[in-house]
Amino acid sequence: NRIEGVYSPIPMGAFYTVARLPVDNADDFCAWLLSDFEYENQTVFMAPASGFYTASDKGMDEVRIAYVLKKEDLAVCLKILDAALKVYPGSKVRKAALINDEMNS
Repeated sequence: NRIEGVYSPIPMGAFYTVARLPVDNADDFCAWLLSDFEYENQTVFMAPASGFYTASDKGMDEVRIAYVLKKEDLAVCLKILDAALKVYPGSKVRKAALINDEMNS
């Protein structure tokens, strides 16, 4: 929840969370992370949450994040996620920053 535009409820015993991201489509974002993005020679793999719902319109902007790494490694993953959201073409955070830049020019 410290990354701009991201919301994730506090897990109550599970080893994963479903986070809502400020992206147009989480499936596309997850694919982009693997094929087109790296931060300090690393990227992250997340599962689009749409596959965990029975309704086809649910989870389109959500990802499932599993806590299967050490705490320190998860912190690095969040840095990578934050950096990715700032440059991803379908990011609502990026679009807001571009609009602000245009208004201030």
